Amino acid sequence: MKLDPVSLRLFVAVMEESTIAAAAEREHLAASAVSRRLADLEDALRVDLFTRSNRGATPTAAAFALLHLARGVLNDLDGIASQMREYGTGVRGHVRVVANISAITQFLPAQLQSFMALHPQVDVRLQEQISTAIANSVAENAADIGILNDGDYGDRVALLPYRTDELVLVIPSEHPLARRKAVKLREALAYDFVGAHPGSAINNQLTQAAAQAGLPLKLRIQVTSYDALCLMVNAGLGVGVMPRGSAALYKGTLGIRTITLNEPWAHRHLKLCVRSEESLSSVARLLVDHLRSTPEALA
Repeated sequence: MKLDPVSLRLFVAVMEESTIAAAAEREHLAASAVSRRLADLEDALRVDLFTRSNRGATPTAAAFALLHLARGVLNDLDGIASQMREYGTGVRGHVRVVANISAITQFLPAQLQSFMALHPQVDVRLQEQISTAIANSVAENAADIGILNDGDYGDRVALLPYRTDELVLVIPSEHPLARRKAVKLREALAYDFVGAHPGSAINNQLTQAAAQAGLPLKLRIQVTSYDALCLMVNAGLGVGVMPRGSAALYKGTLGIRTITLNEPWAHRHLKLCVRSEESLSSVARLLVDHLRSTPEALA
């Protein structure tokens, strides 16, 4: 049995895009050509990967099992090609990175800029996700490197030290707590909150901490970005919690202040997430080493 890497790549595209038409557009092919490739792949594997109907093609259990395997094979093939090219043309290749918003807003801009200045032929593809999704993306080989909050994500991934950050309370400049330098969360729970989106690490931490304090968390509104959170706080819609480094980006232009949270959970550890250090391609290893070696003060 001979498996065609092109067919595997088209299969992954269909799984990621959910339809043959969208996958064909992404790969610049006719939908009929993609459909033919899928049929050939099913014949070669002697298994149905999709259940076809007038509503489209629905992946079978075998398709989801193949998706993980195909991503691994394709990533390995890309790694072989990129490592061989290095001998004649310098470091080349691409690295797929998924990171949470805390890492993206506080540390990655400067670090990626310095890395790409050193390795201009390396293509870094960055996507924002929440921490649980990041661990899954790395485990399923949809990403090479993840940056997430420290936690237990199972034995399918390995965590490496990266950075620390601090959560602070963000309030309007004229808020009753504005003269305070530090507060406990229970003091802030007397007010409405502008929360992060459901499933985010900060939202989960606030919900848990409020429950432990025996007080309600009054979420007036929830947003999906730190700039939106700061804008809502600036408008007087509530107080919020976010990393100090991220809040600093908005303090100069908005009427907001930050107050230290006297809570042990306000000091967090961010981790690099990989399937294993041995599985990293040469260019992914370069980026991991760069992210870990760049001084925190310069990140």
